[in-house]
Amino acid sequence: MSENQAPSSGSGRLNTGVAHNARVWNYWIGGKDNYEVDQAVGDQVAGMFPVIRDVARADREFLGRAVRHLVEERGVRQFLDIGTGLPTLDNTHEIAQRSAPDARIVYVDNDPIVLAHARTLLTSTREGATDYIDADVHHPEGIIERASATLDLDRPVAVMMLGILNFVLDTHKAQDIVRQVLAAVPSGSYLVLTHPTTDPDLGGEGNVAAMTFWNENATPPITARTRAEVTAFFDGLEFLAPGLVSCTHWHPGTGSPVTVPQFGAVAVKP
Repeated sequence: MSENQAPSSGSGRLNTGVAHNARVWNYWIGGKDNYEVDQAVGDQVAGMFPVIRDVARADREFLGRAVRHLVEERGVRQFLDIGTGLPTLDNTHEIAQRSAPDARIVYVDNDPIVLAHARTLLTSTREGATDYIDADVHHPEGIIERASATLDLDRPVAVMMLGILNFVLDTHKAQDIVRQVLAAVPSGSYLVLTHPTTDPDLGGEGNVAAMTFWNENATPPITARTRAEVTAFFDGLEFLAPGLVSCTHWHPGTGSPVTVPQFGAVAVKP
């Protein structure tokens, strides 16, 4: 799909009778692209686990800080954003192209409501490019093949996996997905990742009951992982400081950020 092509409609797969992650997440960060069922489940989860709204906002803010750091401090000009989510203010291409107009971005998602809004993601500077791939994270080989139409895979790529591997319930499968994608990009590429946890040192105990409720009442099912399990996604990579931390503590701004039970990290492929 070129910048000028409209994505096909995803309405045929759109189920508005069951709460869906992309729409609930959109609700938590104050967006308008959600339905009553999403609001009801979102409110129930937030009642059980009030910090979840902070997690949603913190994850989005982490994206902005990570993209700006990679563009301005590391010279990255290519991004593969897997698990895009619904477009909102300051999407990856907007942040990157603000500092580097020649940046090229490929978005990947298989949510029909994201697909229906993908035109918003296909804007670009004249010097750069954006594309949207309707594809499932469980099939990384297809993602890589199609992304190569827009990205030069002989040059470094920042692979963005924010809040997506928690929907791959099998940990070994999730690790294999990361390995396949990182194997396809060269030395000097980056992995940017966030992931929910139940680890008590990040205040994640409340995630347990909230995730159980989610999996019984919404789609797709979700899982949290421990620090050790999330660290394993970075095998063979080198963490940028400060390593694997609550995503609010990765290059925070002024003040003392609240700790949220959402790991965040950026690492480089040597």
